[in-house]
Amino acid sequence: MKQRSCLIMNRTPSVPRSILIVDDDGAVRTVLKAILDQAGHVVEIATNGREAVERISAGGIELIITDLVMPEQEGIETIKQISRQHPEVKVIAMSGAFGGDYLPIASFMGAHKTIAKPIRVQALLRAVDEVFDSCERPVEPPEQGDSA
Repeated sequence: MKQRSCLIMNRTPSVPRSILIVDDDGAVRTVLKAILDQAGHVVEIATNGREAVERISAGGIELIITDLVMPEQEGIETIKQISRQHPEVKVIAMSGAFGGDYLPIASFMGAHKTIAKPIRVQALLRAVDEVFDSCERPVEPPEQGDSA
């Protein structure tokens, strides 16, 4: 698999990262998409977990940001399914249900990061950066003139 450089906070990535936002609330999808589009990412949306898994199966998604409480297929089941079928896809879980009590379960089931709702812009961007920064950084060759 071709390795990409990691995202650095508050900078447009040199290679746009593909993110899928999954939430049954249209306003949440719209706001998160706008924030991540502005940060330089390629963002798609899905309204539930079933739709998300279908989209991820088509390929090209690097990160999913999913709500946990949704109709048709909720977030915990979606995280379990993605972790089994597409382990290369990173997951950020978000929830405000029951005061965010579902978030530790999401981490246990395979989410790389969790965010409590209501979501703050900087917390979202920081979580995305941290997930992408966790990838291995390529080793850079020494600059000319360095002697070993």
